[in-house]
Amino acid sequence: MSFYKLYDFLRDLQKNNSKDWMDENRSQYLEVRNWYIQWLDELSIELAKVDPDYHDTPGRKAINRINNNLMFHPDKPIYKDHFGAGMDLTVNGKQGDFYIQLGTQESFIAGGFYKPKKEILDSIRDAIDYNGAVYKKIISKNSFKNTFKVINDGDSLKTAPKEYSQDHEHIDLLRLKTFAVQHDLTQKDVQADDFKAKCIEVYKEMKPFRAYLNKAVTV
Repeated sequence: MSFYKLYDFLRDLQKNNSKDWMDENRSQYLEVRNWYIQWLDELSIELAKVDPDYHDTPGRKAINRINNNLMFHPDKPIYKDHFGAGMDLTVNGKQGDFYIQLGTQESFIAGGFYKPKKEILDSIRDAIDYNGAVYKKIISKNSFKNTFKVINDGDSLKTAPKEYSQDHEHIDLLRLKTFAVQHDLTQKDVQADDFKAKCIEVYKEMKPFRAYLNKAVTV
């Protein structure tokens, strides 16, 4: 098995996104899925070696369902066109994402908090109010800027949050509703022999960013 076959399966699924097709090809789906779970198991072991704070996340726990949630999004296809996996998962869920998505339309590694609940967002804003300069130093580092793009969904506040003044020194950050970054991948990146090593390097570069946010929501 290989990532070549993973992408081949996803392309076939995209062309034949139906339960009938999936039922006929379930053995192929399970072969690809189980292989990817094993690959994620190996990645989790390697991440634990480079980060003593990493939470062991077996591939079976990390991988997301391939079915779309049609109850809330009835207009979506039955199946996703990608495999998603969340690593470094905690029991209480108070941890910024380290997420890998491999898909026909886009592949990427992302991390942080995407549109978090109010409780989480309030904690992050409290931290920025207290020491936002530390956060800005992390995201201003050249290697960080060269590795990631900031996820901006255009949903930021137009004015200051109620608890903060309009002239706050970090008002640009306090207006945000998402604190997340993304590293885009090509299929060539994913299919390369050193892809696992690339994931580890991206994880290490993202670690201070996630550590700041994780501390903000747990302390």
